[in-house]
Amino acid sequence: MDLDQFYQDKYPPGVNTDIDVNKYATMVEVFDSAVKKYANLPAFSGVGVTLTYRDLDEQSRNFAAWIQNKTNLKPGDRIAVQMPNVTQYPVVVFGAMRAGLIVVNTNPLYTQREMEHQFNDSGAKALVVLANMADNAEKVIPHTGIEHVIVTQLADMHKPLKRTLMNLAVKHLKKMVPDYNLPNAHSLPDVLKAGAKASFSRATVNREDIAVLQYTGGTTGVAKGAMLTHGNLVSNLIQTRPMLEDTVEEGKEVVIAPLPLYHIYSFTLNCGIMLEAGAHSVLIPNPRDIDGFVGELKKHRFTSFLGLNTLFVALCNNEDFRNLDFSALKMTASGGMALTSSAAKQWKDVTGCEITEGYGMTETSPVVSFNPPSAIQLGTIGLPICGTQIKTIDDEGNETPFGEPGELCVKGPQVMKGYWQRPEDTAKSFTDDGYYRSGDVALIQEDGYLRIVDRKKDMIIVSGFNVFPNEIEDVVSAHPKVVECAAVGIPDDKSGEAVKVFLVVNDSNLSESELKEFCRERLTAYKVPKHFEFRDELPKTNVGKVLRRELRDEDQKKSA
Repeated sequence: MDLDQFYQDKYPPGVNTDIDVNKYATMVEVFDSAVKKYANLPAFSGVGVTLTYRDLDEQSRNFAAWIQNKTNLKPGDRIAVQMPNVTQYPVVVFGAMRAGLIVVNTNPLYTQREMEHQFNDSGAKALVVLANMADNAEKVIPHTGIEHVIVTQLADMHKPLKRTLMNLAVKHLKKMVPDYNLPNAHSLPDVLKAGAKASFSRATVNREDIAVLQYTGGTTGVAKGAMLTHGNLVSNLIQTRPMLEDTVEEGKEVVIAPLPLYHIYSFTLNCGIMLEAGAHSVLIPNPRDIDGFVGELKKHRFTSFLGLNTLFVALCNNEDFRNLDFSALKMTASGGMALTSSAAKQWKDVTGCEITEGYGMTETSPVVSFNPPSAIQLGTIGLPICGTQIKTIDDEGNETPFGEPGELCVKGPQVMKGYWQRPEDTAKSFTDDGYYRSGDVALIQEDGYLRIVDRKKDMIIVSGFNVFPNEIEDVVSAHPKVVECAAVGIPDDKSGEAVKVFLVVNDSNLSESELKEFCRERLTAYKVPKHFEFRDELPKTNVGKVLRRELRDEDQKKSA
């Protein structure tokens, strides 16, 4: 079917589908335009400090100048950035891009094993890390190719006196910074101070150059770096903006950003779409601290909120949140995990704002589809964003008709260049005619809206983060008392899904607590299995492959 023709009249009147994905060549051009146009407006706030667009311009320029004058880093080299939502993040990321470096977004909660894999796989030569997790970096760096380390403390973007007092309090009173020893590391304030005295020359960056290596799991259980080019990120920004209709007004938005900027969802929305619109992004470093989160919300008359299902539920259950002034809130966007109807209803009852849900993947920069605010269909993932081609296919690769499920496949300028140094994995991820295979089973309704039906892959989504069973199984099976195991995702009220491991052991004294402690030492917290079930044997195919789906189905029947 000719879906391009089909979709021409499916968008509501507020969506302008006449877009130019070549409006900007690179994310650096997006940045340069924004900091010039909105110089005096607030850009990012967090930890009690606000950076204007002019501040962001100056400080990122200083970071770029330091890279160019004080290191041997060259355009195309990789720099790992390991920080939560603090104002240093956009300074470092855009500074690195201005110097022509490739940003490797790194989860601050990663274990040493996960960090070592990502740093070595990406070939990172530099690392910017928050002091709170520098003790892990100390142990990992000797086993990597990292040559330059910059450590930043929580209050580093404040003025010197306040910075010193706050950082001392964080370390010595709140005990939030474990001891570490990185004698050759530079402090971020020193880097920015030195960079301010150095010359800066804009690096030559092209549309096809990689901007970000965004790591994602795979069916093999090995995290792979999706190569997102400047063109991919710029295109996704331009494609998504019309879907927001006129709800985003240039220079007037105050956006609450509790989701981590190192995650592609928030990265594109806050460091791309909202930055280009001159928005003020309010960064929430620790959204799990609901009381602290609500305390920050009280300070702002926010117009937009970016979140996911678990966060909406947690906030709506907080009395102080329910008493906030929501009169300015006109858009709430959900992504990263499925939005439940109960969470959507509760959010609307509390805030008066309807949630608009979208769908995306790391490999698509990330947005594929979105519900226009004026035409939301709850339970769907909306319409394909402008300039995106989609189709659904069966197991033989044949296109399925409207209303019939099939694997969702995507083609468009936002689709990644491929997986970093993994040509075979890249080839397997695309159809013969160039569509990226999502691994998600979807159907296209008669009105063009998309609905996710199932996941073809065994991926588990915990609070919006991808967890791949093979990685969990590799860790659990390394325990000397475990014979074999299988990991699946099961429904969970708080996180959407939780990891459950079925296992066969050789010692009946092995306990759940021992297994959880074993996993905590080797896996990021959201990957640690929440449930264990001991079995005499696991169901397998005739060639010995464990049937995860059968285990998942059994568990669902027991819970029904």
